[in-house]
Amino acid sequence: MSADDQQVAQRRGFLKTLGLAAGGAVAATAAEASAPLRADAVPAGTARKENQADRQRARYQANSPHVQAFYRTNRSSDT
Repeated sequence: MSADDQQVAQRRGFLKTLGLAAGGAVAATAAEASAPLRADAVPAGTARKENQADRQRARYQANSPHVQAFYRTNRSSDT
């Protein structure tokens, strides 16, 4: 094999490796993007912080429209 043929073969090998690496990076990025976002993956600076008053406030409101709709739709029909 001549020196020119060796250079061409080396160049092709390099480009093939470069292409495979780029394809792997795209596949890894696509796999990461399709995964659901976990709560503990949110950066600490952007997470919503609760103060003491927020932690102690009542969250369940029995007279709210969506709770009333839940009980209305799940009420047994035989009563």
